[in-house]
Amino acid sequence: MAPPTSSFVARWWVAVDPIEEILEAGKRRADEAEVWLATGSSVAAMLRKRKISSATGSDHQTLSIRVIKGGRIGVSSTDDPSSWEECLGAALRSAALAAPQEWEGLPASSEKTDGFVNFDESAVPDPEQVRDLVSGMEEGADRHPVEIISGNAQISQYRVVLANTHGLYCEDRESMVSMGLETIRDQSTGYEYEASWKMDIDPVSVGERAAFLAATSHGGKDIPTGTYDVVLSPDALGQLMGATFLPALSGRNVHAGRSRLAPLLGQEVCDPALSLIDDPMHPRGLGSCLWDGEGTPTGVLTLVERGVLRCFAYDLKTAYQFGKETTGNAVRSGMGGGVTIGFHCMTLDGPRGEIGGEDALWVHDVIGAHTANPLTGDFSVELANAYLCRGGNPEYPVRKAMLSGNVFDMLRDIRGLSREEKVVGCCVLPSIRLKNQKIIGI
Repeated sequence: MAPPTSSFVARWWVAVDPIEEILEAGKRRADEAEVWLATGSSVAAMLRKRKISSATGSDHQTLSIRVIKGGRIGVSSTDDPSSWEECLGAALRSAALAAPQEWEGLPASSEKTDGFVNFDESAVPDPEQVRDLVSGMEEGADRHPVEIISGNAQISQYRVVLANTHGLYCEDRESMVSMGLETIRDQSTGYEYEASWKMDIDPVSVGERAAFLAATSHGGKDIPTGTYDVVLSPDALGQLMGATFLPALSGRNVHAGRSRLAPLLGQEVCDPALSLIDDPMHPRGLGSCLWDGEGTPTGVLTLVERGVLRCFAYDLKTAYQFGKETTGNAVRSGMGGGVTIGFHCMTLDGPRGEIGGEDALWVHDVIGAHTANPLTGDFSVELANAYLCRGGNPEYPVRKAMLSGNVFDMLRDIRGLSREEKVVGCCVLPSIRLKNQKIIGI
């Protein structure tokens, strides 16, 4: 593919030059070598009240080298690709200190490496585009009697190359657009955000929803302690699942004794109506990709099918160590390029429809999900922007309350999922209606 002529891509092609040289040097000094090279540009703006307090434009370059020698794995990274020789030396020294493990080799060349899954040419890191996003959120917030506390908007583009000494060469290009706004009315706050790989987010809608939450949470009342049907928004659901259920699906946690789901393969682990699917081709997934962080071709992975646990997620290292096969779930952690097990786009499938027509406590967000016990699934979180609804209509905002329970038990008996979905980190999730949840009034 001939390189485009933009300055962003011109810098990229200069950075790619040392890849073959690195692989040749790595082949001479180790059994195998792998190079992960990422470069990117981004423009971001931070909003304080109604003024842009800071605006930044930056270029990023990260080189990560992994070597394998006698089953010992060493990794090193740098933000200066021209210093690759020092980086390679550090990776070799790291391997010398590592314990040997079962290793069957890095993946070879694959035909499924062409094409960009989540890249939008129009998502250009341009200051004017970012300014428009900020202005749009302000416009939306003006529809309610609130003040703006803070906000942010960012547009980024990245290009990634992954290559190894078995002839693998994968190239990807990614874009990212994100924004968020926090508002306040007296002591009631509201926060909303959106993220996409396309320029398809409506900043006015983001600002309006943030303001709506603050405005309608004003004048909250206490709620009696008791058992309620609860509707969790995608944000609240994503936080609770991300702290407990998703880590339990990692093969590394399973074999390390850190997963409640470890002995339950083939058994029912949640409501029979629910399925958890990692779909790397999902059109809205921020991590959608043709190949994973090690060059293994990706595919749809059904982890839970109609309530039954079908499999766990693996990368190469964990799969080789425990006699399994990689599921193509190696992901690179941040710009440092380290490999870990993760998900490309986790989706929750099940019965869709109207879930707010009956009495329920509607919860937009929760505080403290990170304190949940990842092994047991037990949690206790504070509710944020919660509303007691009667007959599908909000009766009053809830001033303060706690939701406590167990995530694994919580998902065993549900009353449905919303038709609407939202991108939440590595997930695309609906709202969910849960039966008989314990609410503690404060």
